Amino acid sequence: MLKTRLLLGSLMAAAAGGVLFVDSFFAPYFPILLLLALAVGVLATRELVALIPPQNRPREWLCLFGVVALVSLPFVFQSLGGLTPPAREITPFAFASFVLIALQVEMFFYHLPGQCVARAAHAVFAVGYLGLLPSFFLMIRWLPEHSGWMLALAIFVPKCCDIGAYAAGRIFGKHPFTSLLSPKKTWEGIAGGLVFAVVTAVAAGEFVPVFRHGLVEAIAFGLVVGFAGILGDLAESMIKRDALAKDASRAVPGFGGVLDVIDSILFAGPVAYYWFAR
Repeated sequence: MLKTRLLLGSLMAAAAGGVLFVDSFFAPYFPILLLLALAVGVLATRELVALIPPQNRPREWLCLFGVVALVSLPFVFQSLGGLTPPAREITPFAFASFVLIALQVEMFFYHLPGQCVARAAHAVFAVGYLGLLPSFFLMIRWLPEHSGWMLALAIFVPKCCDIGAYAAGRIFGKHPFTSLLSPKKTWEGIAGGLVFAVVTAVAAGEFVPVFRHGLVEAIAFGLVVGFAGILGDLAESMIKRDALAKDASRAVPGFGGVLDVIDSILFAGPVAYYWFAR
């Protein structure tokens, strides 16, 4: 399992790096990045909706509509003339609009009490989780300088933390970190993951000046974004445990589902964006 996870993780990291490299030739539009984000968003949304109990399950088409809309908005506004401040504000406005749409859909289809509010709430959660959070990655790509490296760091730092935590936990893990949400996570694994995250950030900072305050900022970025990735991983573990499921699906050998692959980076996206955009 460890070898499969490390091998497949390395291949996916290489594929992500390849997307960033090839897409740089299409600047400032980055269509391949958009298509990848949409494909991942659609697959992860279907997995998340399937985890929700049938009586409270939101309409899949509604969740897919919301996720596709929020992931696409940064691309659309960049194509129309750049992510100026008013354009960036359209994403939270669109999310608020989806809240209204979700409620109106339930009003339209209402026939029995006891389920409509839960369905609307789950739809809003799904779109916030898999539409709003990932939209920050696309906004990172259109930051003025070194945006490709910044986006790579937003992805690779939490993923390296995830891989490092898994490897260190398997080798050295003895003391449980959270026995309820993720029994296999250990303090030793968390420490190892954060070390991997810091090394990744520091190494990138040596090649490209993405950190204005040098080594100290690179270390801080690795710790903060790495820990955000850990929280994202635990959040998805909570969702699965609440649904009495071990994995989101079996689509990705060694990981589970698409949702199991991207869980750690979902929390890292907004943190990395505001870090670099400040």
